[in-house]
Amino acid sequence: MSHAAPLSRPFPARPAPAAEVVGPPTLVRGPLGLVESTLRLSLGLAWVCLCSLMFAVALFVLLPSRVARIKVGNVYGSFIGKGCAWLTGSRYTIKGREHADPARPAIYVANHASLVDIFLGAWLSPTGTCGVAKKEIIFYPFFGQFFWLAGHLRLDRGNHGRAVASLRELAALVKRHALSIFIWPEGTRSKDGRLRPFKKGAFHVALATGLPIVPMVIAGSHRAWETRSLRLARTEVEVTFLPPIDTTGWRRETLDEHIAEVERVMAAALPYDQRPAPTAVAPVARAA
Repeated sequence: MSHAAPLSRPFPARPAPAAEVVGPPTLVRGPLGLVESTLRLSLGLAWVCLCSLMFAVALFVLLPSRVARIKVGNVYGSFIGKGCAWLTGSRYTIKGREHADPARPAIYVANHASLVDIFLGAWLSPTGTCGVAKKEIIFYPFFGQFFWLAGHLRLDRGNHGRAVASLRELAALVKRHALSIFIWPEGTRSKDGRLRPFKKGAFHVALATGLPIVPMVIAGSHRAWETRSLRLARTEVEVTFLPPIDTTGWRRETLDEHIAEVERVMAAALPYDQRPAPTAVAPVARAA
């Protein structure tokens, strides 16, 4: 068996700030009633609508520059993401933000188990980060249309060749303009909160760009807003940025080993009930 390059090397980081906490100072855990859930979700949609209309003016002015639109989209995301997270009624603790340095381009990879995660990614992505999502995000009211107009990447998961070509173009864009990337490596949302096997797309981009990978580990969001439900629940959600993982020594021949190691690093940072199910420990075939 070939030996993979060392997983990481030290990257200069900003001084570690204190953990950021957003949400009620006193938290009473438990599900919200249907009326309160509906009200909070309606207010969240109204907030997204208002911010989308305000920032859309800047996007139309900046239509000739995709890079400028991406950066405006990041500012927009910080407004809607933090606001919508607060409106869920849960408490969010953000740790390790010194590893999310806008001055150091990186590939941010996050686990995905709830719609809440979309707002967390939008909120916490540093300015200059191109988001990657499934093409169906265009149907999310206001947010999806803004995502597209801002120049972020929508992947066609049903067309492998087109998806690979899109990621190849994105790799060239981020290298040329010193941008970062935010992507969900599982490819689809987890139904039970457990980490799913990663697809290869994000890691092929790492090979092409040499950018470090910064894991963003989200714990507890699947309890704040369950999949396929309109009911919210008050709970604790913790988001942790882990130290950057150096990819400059990665090789295509050992890519599966590198991906497996990133999976292990992220799984170790998750609570036990969000780690891969025991039956998923055996090697699995990875999609590109």
